[in-house]
Amino acid sequence: MGDDLPDLQPFEDLIERWLARQLVENRLALAVDRDPDLRRWYLRLRGEDRDFTTIWITLGQRTLQYETYFMPAPDEAHQEVYEYLLRRNHRLFGMRFSIGAEDAIYLVGQMPLSAVDEGELDRVVGSTYAYVEQYFRPALRLGFASRLRG
Repeated sequence: MGDDLPDLQPFEDLIERWLARQLVENRLALAVDRDPDLRRWYLRLRGEDRDFTTIWITLGQRTLQYETYFMPAPDEAHQEVYEYLLRRNHRLFGMRFSIGAEDAIYLVGQMPLSAVDEGELDRVVGSTYAYVEQYFRPALRLGFASRLRG
């Protein structure tokens, strides 16, 4: 059964090369690192509406998963925040908003290994960045209105 699992080394090499190039060519890229015990990397980007966006990329046996912490659990207007983000899910390509640990909101996605190439890595990172920049402020204004007014 284990014989049908793909060799992950070429994917690791591709991700390593692609991330190294991001630090050189992407003016928003601030840092890249890897969890030494896992096939997991992060790319930290400078934001505009949000100071930083960190995208985690995890290489699995059959899929590449990617995610970013979007915002903490809202203090107020929970229903409005979740409705806003669920309606945005309908427009997103290859990603979705989800609730994670401590009810924080994440933006997550995955693709089969057969789809992983430099173009798809570009698309994933570009889309993640664009979605955070586009939806962060409106969601924050809904979920933390009292704090932001004061």
